[in-house]
Amino acid sequence: MYAVIKTGGKQYKVSEGETLKIEKLEVDAGKKITFKEVLMVADGDNVQVGSPLVEKASVEAKVISQGKGKKVNILKFRRRKNSMKQQGHRQLFTEIQIGKIKA
Repeated sequence: MYAVIKTGGKQYKVSEGETLKIEKLEVDAGKKITFKEVLMVADGDNVQVGSPLVEKASVEAKVISQGKGKKVNILKFRRRKNSMKQQGHRQLFTEIQIGKIKA
């Protein structure tokens, strides 16, 4: 059984027991969170596709940790102009473990 959820402006295909990193959420580690924006739920041949969301569907997850990803370097270089701009940042993330998928 798997589902497609929407969070942080992105869509993720999740299944029970899976661990993934998503955009930062303001939730403490160890707490549970419920995603109500479920776009699709599939259980074998039984597939429910929402328009845009599946009604009464939710995905429960447990927050494992908060953190920063690897450094992303941005380089803007203009050839023959003697101009170069360097910038970088570390994207914040929340690591979650998927619990139950309710259709």
